[in-house]
Amino acid sequence: MPQRIRRIAITTGGGDAPGLNAVVRAAVLSAKRRGWDVLGIRRGYEGLLDPEKLVQLDRESVRGITHLGGSILGATNKGNPLRWPVKLPSGEITAVDRTPEVVANFHRLGIDALIAIGGDGSMRIAHALSQQGLPVVGVPKTIDNDLPGTVLTFGFDTAVGVATEAIDRLHSTAEAHERVFTVELMGRYAGWIALHAGIAATADVILIPEIPFDIDAVCRKIMEREALGRHFSIVVVAEGARPVGGEMVFQQRGDGPSRLGGIGELVARQIEERTGKEARNLVLGHLQRGGSPSAFDRVTAQRFGAAAVQVVADGGRGVMVALDPPEIKTVPLADVIDKLSLVPLDCDTVKTARDIGICLGDSWEERGVW
Repeated sequence: MPQRIRRIAITTGGGDAPGLNAVVRAAVLSAKRRGWDVLGIRRGYEGLLDPEKLVQLDRESVRGITHLGGSILGATNKGNPLRWPVKLPSGEITAVDRTPEVVANFHRLGIDALIAIGGDGSMRIAHALSQQGLPVVGVPKTIDNDLPGTVLTFGFDTAVGVATEAIDRLHSTAEAHERVFTVELMGRYAGWIALHAGIAATADVILIPEIPFDIDAVCRKIMEREALGRHFSIVVVAEGARPVGGEMVFQQRGDGPSRLGGIGELVARQIEERTGKEARNLVLGHLQRGGSPSAFDRVTAQRFGAAAVQVVADGGRGVMVALDPPEIKTVPLADVIDKLSLVPLDCDTVKTARDIGICLGDSWEERGVW
């Protein structure tokens, strides 16, 4: 017999993604229709450690937010209660586990279930809380589309659309100036955004983390185009791309953690040195996260939000809602954490890129497969 639900809480952890507000709205409206009280947790899980970051959510508070980017609850990739940073008297920073406080506050506030919207880090926290007895239902959110268990995550379609439009605009200026443009896109360790946007925008080269690239193969493609009278090229580079035998490129900002970034500039410089053609690099960065979600992401996000509430109503816990076209299903959180959904090298999308003549940075063409 499912537990009687009176109050649920919603958190949006990790970075922002187009469609976050659509999930929140759908979950709130679905919960209110059942007569439930809804608490919004600001800034990830911090609201369960700081009551001032808790807000009441009702129909009025989510009115007109489906098309808005960002998150009305805020988003953060810091404040992990499993490893909460604490400064010692010596000045050294250490990490402590504050999940017992989260669990205690959860019960003190009379919360019956938590809907956790986030990516791999948020799902890892959700799983840990679930193991401590909290009823948690996850909702997959990441523009990178790298969460296993679901065919797509919301936010991905919008990110691909933004990247595609940007690359479309580069074609005319690249052709006018007879330049090579490298375009560095987000995606962390997965090449989904680069692969889809590159194909959609008819890029000439696409470099993804799953296929270590040979810069000579890239330059060969550019010079083949040059010989055919195509004096410009578009090279899409996933931020996690790396050369054969090399490492991913990270950047350091201040005293913070290292972040992926810089591979696009490195590739541009190498192309210029080897081909003699002028090469420029464009980093889209957080533009891919911002702005209104696409229609597809709005619908998917609302399906996820409503489904999460239905799972709670049915007594589900320790699971994540997932898209398994044409249906929304659930998968155990334990099957989602500490894994990444990477681009399969034999998938139809990779085969399509090769068949239409896009260079993926390897020597596939020389092996006579392309």
